Amino acid sequence: MEDIDIPQYFLCPISLQLMKDPVTTITGITYDRECIEQWLKTVEDANCPVTKQLLPRESDLTPNHMLRRLIQAWCTSNAKYGIDRIPTPKSPLSKSFVYKLIRDLKVPQLYNNSLKKLDELAKEDIEWNRRCMVEAGVMKVMVLLIIRCFKEGKTKGLEEALRILYNIWSPTTENKEIVAENNDLFESLTWVLTIEIDNHVVMKTHALKILKMIGEVARSSLLGQLKLDFFMTIASILRSKLPQQVIKAALHVLIQSSPWGTNRMKIVESGATFDVIELELDNPEKKTSELIFCLLAHLCTCADGRAQLLKHRAGIAMLSKRILRVSAATDDRSVHIFAQITKFSATNEVLLEMLRVGAVSKLCMVLQADCELHLKKKVREILRLHSNVWNNSPCIQIYLLTMNPR
Repeated sequence: MEDIDIPQYFLCPISLQLMKDPVTTITGITYDRECIEQWLKTVEDANCPVTKQLLPRESDLTPNHMLRRLIQAWCTSNAKYGIDRIPTPKSPLSKSFVYKLIRDLKVPQLYNNSLKKLDELAKEDIEWNRRCMVEAGVMKVMVLLIIRCFKEGKTKGLEEALRILYNIWSPTTENKEIVAENNDLFESLTWVLTIEIDNHVVMKTHALKILKMIGEVARSSLLGQLKLDFFMTIASILRSKLPQQVIKAALHVLIQSSPWGTNRMKIVESGATFDVIELELDNPEKKTSELIFCLLAHLCTCADGRAQLLKHRAGIAMLSKRILRVSAATDDRSVHIFAQITKFSATNEVLLEMLRVGAVSKLCMVLQADCELHLKKKVREILRLHSNVWNNSPCIQIYLLTMNPR
């Protein structure tokens, strides 16, 4: 195709490739549907790539049938050069069709087929489909279906409902209201995390990801009312041998909920402090480690959280070992945790343990490493705070306690 002169107006302005499904935006510029939908989906404060005018994500994309026919005719006339004729794209999803599928869910004979079709539409990852389904109220229908499965103790249609809800979710004002109106949703998703049936890993993955998305829009009053059983269930996920993406979603949920009410105390009571330390000792991937240290930093702001970390025989050693080995974010949180421990939980036994496992030496290394100045300042404060205990140790030089920051 490189040797053939393709008319310029047949090319998508974004991909510079032959358009397969040309659509015209409200700015009057025509793009290939897949390219402009991806642009609108990924670019913050999206505008028209050509005119730079504001292009709202919910704006209509009008099929350019005339241009598509011209492109198809051009492909046919150049078939001898190996040009394949672009297929006629199927008609976009209509809201009336989605309404019909929702109505069919109430008919027992049509229930399975309707749910399957909604699942297929949601999995296509087409922005127009998602918008149609959200505007038609599919999200609320799926929330109510999940809650009904929980209350009836049945799992028929549960996997599809979870997948549909996950695939079409968007953090809109309407979705926030749906979460606020359905107090049973958290309890229902917690129940999903406890069931053991075929494809339970898939369902638990979607349930945790939905909990993470809900946590981003839920009111603080709702998050502050979470029960201990909820955190016990999430902690059990951390102890399981589920895939890393499931573990990361569980950590996200704990981090999001920890600032509200007495949630930090409940998380500590659930045993999550021990669980995340054990998880970190298995050398997880970098992102998981960062989430673990973020959660520990939250938990160690309360006395019980620090006590649980210090109670674990590898707690201090693990914190020390990860400094300067994972990422700047992990370094910052490790030092923050040590600052909390040395300020509020610094028994003589704890201070000697820090010396014995090399934590003091590691903090000294931070002063010499290429770290942020605020981090070095915090480390220097830690070292000065207990210099009377650590001064005589050969692993720490007195000048590190007294030198001015460079």
